[in-house]
Amino acid sequence: MENFKVLNIGKSLFWLSFILGNIALFGYIISGNGVFQIIGFMLLTYGTVINLITFAGLLLFGIFAPKYTTDAIKSALILLINIPIAILYFYIGISI
Repeated sequence: MENFKVLNIGKSLFWLSFILGNIALFGYIISGNGVFQIIGFMLLTYGTVINLITFAGLLLFGIFAPKYTTDAIKSALILLINIPIAILYFYIGISI
């Protein structure tokens, strides 16, 4: 696997989670439709599982492929940026 592919895994999953979270949050704020709220909580649940599995996979890949260790760790750390954003969106969604 080439370096740019390893980095793209973390970046792509970060942006996918971020964009879907924004759609769910702002869709609910703008429309008030409860479907967006349900989608947001499902995204939070399933997104957490998928991000954790990807994070662990990237760390394991970095351990077993020493050539790509730094890129795998960078990619895994990019995924961690979603944690405070998800917590903030969760509290916003609960308080509305």
